[in-house]
Amino acid sequence: MLQNDIAISVEGLKKSYKSVAVLKGVDFEVKTGSIFALLGSNGAGKTTIVKILSTLLKQDSGNALVNGFDIVLNSDSVRQSISLTGQFAAVDEILTGKENLIMIAKLRHLSKPVEIAENLLIRFGISDAADRRVSAYSGGMRRRLDIAMSLVGDPQIVFLDEPTTGLDPEVRIEFWKVIKELSSNGTTVFLTTQYLDEAEHLADRIAILHEGRIVVSGTFLGLKKLFPKSKVEYIEKQPTLEEIFLAIINKKGED
Repeated sequence: MLQNDIAISVEGLKKSYKSVAVLKGVDFEVKTGSIFALLGSNGAGKTTIVKILSTLLKQDSGNALVNGFDIVLNSDSVRQSISLTGQFAAVDEILTGKENLIMIAKLRHLSKPVEIAENLLIRFGISDAADRRVSAYSGGMRRRLDIAMSLVGDPQIVFLDEPTTGLDPEVRIEFWKVIKELSSNGTTVFLTTQYLDEAEHLADRIAILHEGRIVVSGTFLGLKKLFPKSKVEYIEKQPTLEEIFLAIINKKGED
């Protein structure tokens, strides 16, 4: 078993698709209750690692423990302690949003599934659409529902594979708050993202995957020290497009 302060331990992980080696010996650890961001260009193997650690794909060699359980020998125990949100919303479009959440709660054998569903609908701002079929949801609403479904049952480890793709800036920032709240309550978050500002804002530790290996790992401040100090220049700070967007939206909401 792992020590209590280590939620995920990976050693020598390798995976090839036919003759193409995607993972060439990946090693890293994730502390319990932390937010760990895995970065890499498209095709680097981030999703492959997520699939292996969540028992959806078997590695060619190497070992990994998730929540203290071997991902091959104790795959059932691994699945019971994690949740996974992939790059595309995995929701049942025939059911309503509320019915989707109730279904997941029942599959996890939780008591008070209706209450759990209603709380999550409120938390993610989709209670007004609770009784509407998901087929009528916008892309952003489907994503919010998908993320809400991954949090049913308060799993010990949450895998989020590019979870904010397709979300508008306002919802994305609200999602950041949810992630930080999860971590503060002891949930371990394993995050892959294409938004570097997201990793900078959220992650306790960041690892960069390149050419099949982790080439660097550390805190954001630690990674900054790898580069020469920037020349100090005094310029007028201009608002970002995201700041402008949020200011306009918030002002309209007050009118």
